Amino acid sequence: MTQEEHHHAHGHDDGHHHGHIGHLPPPHHSLKNGIRPWISGWLFTTNHKDIGTLYLLFSLLMLFVGGGMALLIRLQLFEPGARFFDPNFYNILVTVHGLVMVFGVIMPAFVGLANWMVPMMIGAPDMALPRLNNWSFWILPFAFSLLIASLFMAGGGPNFGWTLYAPLSSTYGPPSTDYLIVGIHMMGISSVLGAINIIATIINLRAPGMTWMKVPLFVWTWFITAFLLIGAMPVLAGVVTMILFDRHFGTSFFNAAGGGDPVMYQHLFWFFGHPEVYIMILPAFGIISEVIPTFSRKRLFGYEFMVGAVAAIAFLSYIVWGHHMFTAGMAVGTQLYFMYVTMLIAVPTGIKVFNWVGTMWRGSLSFETPMLFAIAFVILFTIGGFSGLMLAIVPADYQYQDTYFVVAHFHYVLVAGALLSIFCAVYYWLPKWCGRYYNESLGKWHFWLTVIGVNLTFFPMHFLGLAGMPRRIADYAPQFTEFNMVCTIGAFLLGFAQLIFLYNILTTMFGKGERADGRVWEGSHGLEWTLDSPPPYHSFSTPPLISDVSHEVEEKYVR
Repeated sequence: MTQEEHHHAHGHDDGHHHGHIGHLPPPHHSLKNGIRPWISGWLFTTNHKDIGTLYLLFSLLMLFVGGGMALLIRLQLFEPGARFFDPNFYNILVTVHGLVMVFGVIMPAFVGLANWMVPMMIGAPDMALPRLNNWSFWILPFAFSLLIASLFMAGGGPNFGWTLYAPLSSTYGPPSTDYLIVGIHMMGISSVLGAINIIATIINLRAPGMTWMKVPLFVWTWFITAFLLIGAMPVLAGVVTMILFDRHFGTSFFNAAGGGDPVMYQHLFWFFGHPEVYIMILPAFGIISEVIPTFSRKRLFGYEFMVGAVAAIAFLSYIVWGHHMFTAGMAVGTQLYFMYVTMLIAVPTGIKVFNWVGTMWRGSLSFETPMLFAIAFVILFTIGGFSGLMLAIVPADYQYQDTYFVVAHFHYVLVAGALLSIFCAVYYWLPKWCGRYYNESLGKWHFWLTVIGVNLTFFPMHFLGLAGMPRRIADYAPQFTEFNMVCTIGAFLLGFAQLIFLYNILTTMFGKGERADGRVWEGSHGLEWTLDSPPPYHSFSTPPLISDVSHEVEEKYVR
């Protein structure tokens, strides 16, 4: 046993003997308890908790970068007349905002949560491939430096929307497009390495006695998401490489003048893009499936069906990409096929919503901040799902296509869905990570301002879209003014609410707030709550026996 492990083992024992955790090392794990210097401790760490923390802090930083761009977009749209930016810069903002939010906020936050929680939930000491884990993270800051730097290059940043549609990107894109493509390759490598690591960890490092049907739902959702990542990211890498070849090496993949086909770009992009949207929501389903049972003080209703539903959604996500292209000149038979399989996804998703409501039904509910976010998720994500069903219907889609209705739909699933679930997870596990409770009343302020902000910002967009306001325009007709003003006010409220979140997290991280014990929440269940808060450096040095834990959980449920 190294000196470092010895040190941690003793810290752990102290906590148990004295019945409190005053003797545990302070929450700043990465100091390696003073064994490694601070900077190299963070740079070279292979510990799953440190790397999870790095992912989460990176995601938080990017949330304010991407959110700042969103506020600039809404500022421009407050009233007609394009008063703030020229249309090209507006298009750059829309593009980079989308890329930062998808690849810089939602995905790294979920990977960070997986890094922190998966080893603790399955009773493992760490991730299966720790050095690969370190590399997966440290690729990201460089990838995003390239993306953000493109804003300051000659010719401006990428200005063709986050979907990079050819020939806008391949023939007409500014020179900085090449840097964006390299950045996307790096993000993709990071995601695929992270996914391989998660799969290896879940298959090989589960504690003895943890059969597949005892695996917590958050772990299940990540296991399935990791396969989606491995399937989808290489397709994106291939298609951006084809853009690069069209730009510099004389090929004509997407250039009609050279015999290529711009619609082929759409097929390839959405073959990546549709699994991608499920990559951004399946881990959210896992989080909600952990939080709702805890605050309902009940078992999750229909666990096996929940696992099956996640697997079904993941399978279907690969075969529905064409619904993004109903108006691109698609044969009627193909449209019918894509319409039916897209509507089929509503079935497993409906099972999940039903089971979450079934878990809360006649439970002993309490409404701490994580539970509030979980309930808001269920309601608002369902609204996003309904508008998705509307978009799946071919004749209706002809009206909605490329209007603000689509913008409303995907912000309901990605902001009211994925982002709210990340807030939910942070509030739920923060006391476990830091050993301190966050400020509950600030948490509730953050919740209410966020939910009101989300609905004020994105609900009116449904009406704008139905009235015919197109997406991605820097200026608009006067009849759309009032709803746009409401959207902009909502966006600034939403942005302000995140400052409360930031303050609450930082004060908790730096040791304000009352001490949390190992079982942070009264109704909590699962292995991670058997550890002290904050957990020891190597979560489980000896694997726990699952039967004991389930027995203890069983006792608690019967009580």
